[in-house]
Amino acid sequence: MIALALDNSHEALRNIVQHSYKNLIGGNWTTSGSEQTFGDYNPADRRELIANFPVSSTAAVEQATAAAQAALPQWMATPAPLRSAIILKAVSALRARAEEIASVLTWEEGKIRAEARTEVNRGLAAMEYLAAEGKRFFGQTIPSEHPQMFVWTQRRPVGVVGIITPWNFPFAIPAWKLATALVAGNTVVLKPAELAPLCAQFLVEALHDADLPPGTLNLVHGGPTVGEAIVRDRHVRAISFTGSTEVGKLINRYASERMAKVQLEMGGKNACIVLADADLTKAAREIVTSAFGSTGQRCTATSRVIADRNIHEALVEKLLAASREVTPGDGFKEATVMGPLIDENALKKTEHYVELACQEGNKLLLGGKRARDPELAHGYFFEATIIADVKPEDTLNREEVFGPVLAILAADGLEEALRMANVVDYGLSSALYTKNIAAGLSYANQAASGLLHVNCPTVFSEVHLPFGGIKESGFGGREMGPAASDFYTEWQTMYVNYSS
Repeated sequence: MIALALDNSHEALRNIVQHSYKNLIGGNWTTSGSEQTFGDYNPADRRELIANFPVSSTAAVEQATAAAQAALPQWMATPAPLRSAIILKAVSALRARAEEIASVLTWEEGKIRAEARTEVNRGLAAMEYLAAEGKRFFGQTIPSEHPQMFVWTQRRPVGVVGIITPWNFPFAIPAWKLATALVAGNTVVLKPAELAPLCAQFLVEALHDADLPPGTLNLVHGGPTVGEAIVRDRHVRAISFTGSTEVGKLINRYASERMAKVQLEMGGKNACIVLADADLTKAAREIVTSAFGSTGQRCTATSRVIADRNIHEALVEKLLAASREVTPGDGFKEATVMGPLIDENALKKTEHYVELACQEGNKLLLGGKRARDPELAHGYFFEATIIADVKPEDTLNREEVFGPVLAILAADGLEEALRMANVVDYGLSSALYTKNIAAGLSYANQAASGLLHVNCPTVFSEVHLPFGGIKESGFGGREMGPAASDFYTEWQTMYVNYSS
């Protein structure tokens, strides 16, 4: 392991990053005959190429799924506690390199250093928790209606699993999906996002070096062609996907044609309701962190504030004061609060939604433009943006921006606020700030989201609790916590007649 220089210079990172990488298929590192490559670029400076990766073909996917199918009997037969031990061995190796991986994460995805460290630590904590499921795959013994009949249930892996992961959490999301799938006894074909594939590469290398049997875990780089090939492949019995709702719906359609299981974690339009009795200073501070942390590029980000009219103006002033401190910059600088967007498409999309909001009569209070600092001219930097006078029917209240844009609405009390919050097609996360326990319980019974928070932000979650949304935010079962293994296993019911 090569220690990084204290300044986290890109020259130091070059010591741990290769010029080009390969796929892992059947235990071998290979380009699968691909001569084409795509580049992994630094979003803080688009001129900087980090590494090259193969543009894989459908033939590479076929090789990977065949290898996974061939490896399945041996891995299924490996006792679950021994599968756990292999994953924990990889976790130990990754933890020793946590600071390096966090630096690479900042480099290829743009997150500020504190956020990158948090993501790596969260991913490793999730792997540790989920690996321990290998000692918790409990079945049940059940009384039979018939004499001399012994009945029990057990869980079995589904088979070959395709995992397709996003760029916004390039380490943590592959980490917890891989750990859950593998400890359950499945073999895997992984396609990481082409915008940030390097962190997933490190994960796969660590698991490979931890003595996973060849073919148990396969890595295939590429774009939509690779993703579609995985989803349509006859060997793949389940697909776990995190990404946009649009792509998730396509995956569900393709997979349903051959009765494959799907788990979809998709978009969000998360609302934070602030009632008149709330601690406005606390609420404003946590809303700003949730809205602009990770540059708004997380599915749980707070994208809407629904404020009680009695405190609307006071809350807006506090939000503006806190948000003026959020200036974009290079994530390697410890003073930076918000990094860049991931690419030019994300930048243009964010600009589009700001322009559309102004056309619909919403009021731009802060930001709304690309960063003006000349030193940031070669990156995808956008200002922290607050837009007020948003109405429930407006675009900015209904569609996901996935950028640093916060919409503010006003409501007359909790019931109207909940109607505004629930009107959207998404249902991932929400929050309520209040000192009234009755209001908190009413919110818990009515909020249409998978994650609910009272006096804590929409982005908050813990690895030992289920994670996921409803409506167009999530489908096919929860990730994380004790529910995580449900998607990756099937129940078997056993009847043994021991009479003569």
